Amino acid sequence: MAQVEKRGGLLRKSSASKKPLKEKVVLMYDEIFMTEDPSKCSPRFWEELFLMKVNLEYLEGKLESLDGEELMKIKDNINCLFQHCIQALGEEHPIRVVNALQTLCALIRGVHQKNKSTSGFDIINMLMGFDKAELCMKVTDNISQNTILEYVMINSIFEAILQILSHPPSRREHGYDAVVLLALLVNYRKYESVNPYIVKLSIVDDEATLNGMGLVIAQALSEYNRQYKDKEEEHQSGFFSALTNMVGSMFIADAHEKISVQTNEAILLALYEAVHLNRNFITVLAQSHPEMGLVTTPVSPAPTTPATPLGTTPPSSDVISSVELPLDADVQTSNLLITFLKYSSIVMQDTKDEHRLHSGKLCLIILTCIAEDQYANAFLHDDNMNFRVNLHRMPMRHRKKAADKNLPCRPLVCAVLDLMVEFIVTHMMKEFPMDLYVRCIQVVHKLLCYQKKCRVRLHYTWRELWSALINLLKFLMSNETVLLAKHNIFTLALMIVNLFNMFITYGDTFLPTPSSYDELYYEIIRMHQSFDNLYSMVLRLSTNAGQWKEAASKVTHALVNIRAIINHFNPKIESYAAVNHISQLSEEQVLEVVRANYDTLTLKLQDGLDQYERYSEQHKEAAFFKELVSLPCLLLCLCLLRALSQPEGDICAGGHLGNNHSLPKADEIRLEGSAGIGHATSLLRPGPGSEGRYSPGYWC
Repeated sequence: MAQVEKRGGLLRKSSASKKPLKEKVVLMYDEIFMTEDPSKCSPRFWEELFLMKVNLEYLEGKLESLDGEELMKIKDNINCLFQHCIQALGEEHPIRVVNALQTLCALIRGVHQKNKSTSGFDIINMLMGFDKAELCMKVTDNISQNTILEYVMINSIFEAILQILSHPPSRREHGYDAVVLLALLVNYRKYESVNPYIVKLSIVDDEATLNGMGLVIAQALSEYNRQYKDKEEEHQSGFFSALTNMVGSMFIADAHEKISVQTNEAILLALYEAVHLNRNFITVLAQSHPEMGLVTTPVSPAPTTPATPLGTTPPSSDVISSVELPLDADVQTSNLLITFLKYSSIVMQDTKDEHRLHSGKLCLIILTCIAEDQYANAFLHDDNMNFRVNLHRMPMRHRKKAADKNLPCRPLVCAVLDLMVEFIVTHMMKEFPMDLYVRCIQVVHKLLCYQKKCRVRLHYTWRELWSALINLLKFLMSNETVLLAKHNIFTLALMIVNLFNMFITYGDTFLPTPSSYDELYYEIIRMHQSFDNLYSMVLRLSTNAGQWKEAASKVTHALVNIRAIINHFNPKIESYAAVNHISQLSEEQVLEVVRANYDTLTLKLQDGLDQYERYSEQHKEAAFFKELVSLPCLLLCLCLLRALSQPEGDICAGGHLGNNHSLPKADEIRLEGSAGIGHATSLLRPGPGSEGRYSPGYWC
């Protein structure tokens, strides 16, 4: 009985001589449910309310007892309660924050129960009022649930964003924010309905706008690369570096973690959408300009803004324009693709945590889109477009750090292949990133398909690729039991074997010299034990009635030509050694035997080696991109809208974009919604010790 009284907010039952005694918070709730403003008689009403322990059951019961008409009569008080709850979330006093949060939950739940059959806009009207709704932003972990984005779907700001990107002064000031905002808008409900921003972005053909977007992305990625390089040099020049050199780099893994820099998925997402949706943007990838960081330009004073996390920092106001920097014969030229490849070589080094795994995956998806594009392949393989691309290499105990100087000038496709080889070599580990390996092999395959189709003879050290692929096969076999418990390793093994089949069947059309083709056979023969072991493994599994029977059978059939080469040349090499009384043949002697016995080799023509399934986002990557544009990117949206809301006289005239629809100022933005409520106090200020690192508590 006492429990029932407590739920009703009663401290004492009524009697003939005494009135029932209620909790103070219950009395305050009763005042809110009157038609008059409770703060008129008590100016400190709202301050005192959140110091009281919340009675959730009474508050929800009170809301439930009212019908729709009665609720509308106290709408103004409900709006005030909601507004003061939001304000209290930003305060430092933990009791006020907790009580405000609980009150807000009860209020939202109660209003929602009364408005189940109505639209979301009616609920918004009841909680905050339409007149204040434009000043509020809902932050959740799902971009498609943000009502403010529905508003800009109806009232387009696309043209205003393009103006910012095509106009150098506004691009220097707001380019980064505009590009990231565009990426977020493109991802709003992109799989559920027709998104007008997707359609508009796909048909943009204005050169100034596309170049402006490319320059903003290049500057942001260059800034990340510079930060990483500075950290790396700082680390190498310190005491720890000297110590590791003395003891043989036994702490190299720990050292690498210390120089990690937070990745920038927001700008990477913008690059992906531009490459994926707009074929005209492909030309921007090859636009040459002096390498950023080597040339200085006059910098206009930039407005002071709160600190941003390292790696997510918007570019400074000196975002370059192709007409703003003079080309110099002594200055190394670069382009957006080179900058992106350098960026990828950094972020793909460490894929152990989920965050960096996603970043590496997005880099490989972008490379997949590039590798499928005919025009992109044309400039990737162009002998007249040679560059020095200094990719970052993961520190490893068994190899020395590559010298940065005297890098050869080569077509850009060589840098892409170098990046893929580097990934293959450096990620054979217990937590095997199967998905990334599949994408990596697919990129290589698509590049080879172009070379075969167009008969491009690329002067590349193909042996490094062949060696990396064989070592990957050895890793799959040596870890068969562990990997099969998590992955279908036969899909990857089949792709690797078919890459070798591609070289065997069509290598004479795209390998640079006949000796390169000879070297391919030499590598297959030299590593014949690995291919024999692979055949034994897949034969064993394909003859058993297990779950891997079909997948293993495909690999068995794909090995037919590799086994034919091994079975054809090995006896002849052994015979040559016996006749000449040589216990161990040199490479040149083996090649001599190979060249002399090509004529008697019989190979099977395999179909479909130069065909592939084109990349499709909607069917295979929808879940990944929904996760990618979650809360970290939405935090950026707060500062994007702040930056786009400018004083009179700017291109965005008084914060009005598109069809003269105003956007909220930074100090007018409020947070509500599941994720926003949960992190409200941390969103508005940096967390302790978070300087130079991203944390969910960073205000843009």
